[in-house]
Amino acid sequence: MKVHVLFICLGNICRSPMAEAVFRDLVEKEGLQEKIVCDSAGTGGWHIGNPPHHGTRDILKVNKIKDTGIFARQLEEKDLEDYDYLIAMDNSNIANIRKLNEMLDDTKVRLLMDYTHHAVGKEVPDPYYTGNFEEVFALVKDGCEGLLQDIKNKYGL
Repeated sequence: MKVHVLFICLGNICRSPMAEAVFRDLVEKEGLQEKIVCDSAGTGGWHIGNPPHHGTRDILKVNKIKDTGIFARQLEEKDLEDYDYLIAMDNSNIANIRKLNEMLDDTKVRLLMDYTHHAVGKEVPDPYYTGNFEEVFALVKDGCEGLLQDIKNKYGL
């Protein structure tokens, strides 16, 4: 059995690809890549096929995290069935996910910050507008660490 995690933001070039890369790095460091897989998507389609934003690529490089193979794609209705975790960066992403399927289980659709001890309910700000990739990286790393721990606990990994 594999656990499937999908990180979701607006355009899939800043926050969600950053989360995908950070989470994938954490999973690989724990040797769990055969048990946990992840991807990312955007609720909008403006950047389909593009690599992550240069700010995302730069902060990942500084932290020695690879973004190999990450390209923007748009969230599809099929994703809502294929993934065990739909991890949104903010509440507007959750609203957009719910537009595709209003009946989704609340335990399946969550904010990334719900997996931290000190930022539950907080949104990850969009660095496309703020330019603050360092703050976003810190939040994303914290959330991804908490999410991975939650998955390990839930599935006995």
